[in-house]
Amino acid sequence: MRTQRVASVSALAALTLALAACASPDVESGPATTQSVDPTPSRSAAPAPPDDPMPDVVWPLTGVDAEGADPADLERAALSIKIENTPQARPQSNLQYADIVFEEQVEYGISRFVAVFQSDIPETVGPIRSMRPMDKNIMGSMGGPLIFSGAQRGFINDAASSGQQLIAQDTGGYGFFRVNTKPAPHNLHGTMADFYEQTDATAPATQFTYAYPPDESNVVEEGTTTTAIDINASPRMQPGWEWNAGDGVWERTESGSAHVTADGTQLYASNIVVLWTDLRNNSSGGGSAVPETIVVTDEGTGYVAVGDKYIPITWSKAGQFDPYILETESGEAVELTPGKTWVELVPQSGGAGKGTVSFS
Repeated sequence: MRTQRVASVSALAALTLALAACASPDVESGPATTQSVDPTPSRSAAPAPPDDPMPDVVWPLTGVDAEGADPADLERAALSIKIENTPQARPQSNLQYADIVFEEQVEYGISRFVAVFQSDIPETVGPIRSMRPMDKNIMGSMGGPLIFSGAQRGFINDAASSGQQLIAQDTGGYGFFRVNTKPAPHNLHGTMADFYEQTDATAPATQFTYAYPPDESNVVEEGTTTTAIDINASPRMQPGWEWNAGDGVWERTESGSAHVTADGTQLYASNIVVLWTDLRNNSSGGGSAVPETIVVTDEGTGYVAVGDKYIPITWSKAGQFDPYILETESGEAVELTPGKTWVELVPQSGGAGKGTVSFS
């Protein structure tokens, strides 16, 4: 019995060894791992967009923030007024309140202004002088009345038939009066409230493109530095502009001296636009021929100064009531800075002869 038991054990051991010999070698297993589930993606709140630097409401002729303005004031018409600029007429009264001023050449190389008021209306303004044939085209896009003392009958008829509203002393308009501080004809002034009573025109369209913020104007970013603009359009038309860095404005000079108004304010502007123009004699008024500045044109050149920088530009004006189109040499809209704008119409032919413009 013992022999049989040992045999059985031996047989079992042999069988176990045989099975072990036939088995595959052991594979060493690595550490235990667990499968993780990706978390549900979360999206952080998008950063708030930066404040739009453009005001919700602006004055149409300056681009200045008008959010707190009286709605009735925002809707009032632009008054375009002929202002004299001879030595006998200076200093002018309240010219500093104009939003846009155009300087044109008339007879003998003398300059006159078309001053456009809308955002800031003084009680009175002057001295007011006569109209010329180009005035309806210069200010036509402003939409309001052209105000002047008188003119040759043919020029008045032509302007009236074009659709331009006229308010003139010689044609029955009221609001004109004379002051005793200057001799006639350099002493005719006007009351702005009376002029508004004679028009039902509404607010003008925006005339120019403005940069918000101002220091991102393409003139500022791409222009050449300058601190003085000297214009010699004739012996009697020599305006200049000097950059006042402290106040951030261009200050006007007249033949080298500060150009101040009756209350001692030196005239200033945020933007200076210089347009080369052609002058031709116009005798259709019924009297002597007068020089007419041509502003309705499909092509012109000039300069724009914004801040202490200036660039060459091209410009055009399709018609009497169309706006001025100012473009960079690459075809982009010129970006002015919000504020007052003076437009110097400098002859390149006709009149007293070709003028000069220099920047320094």
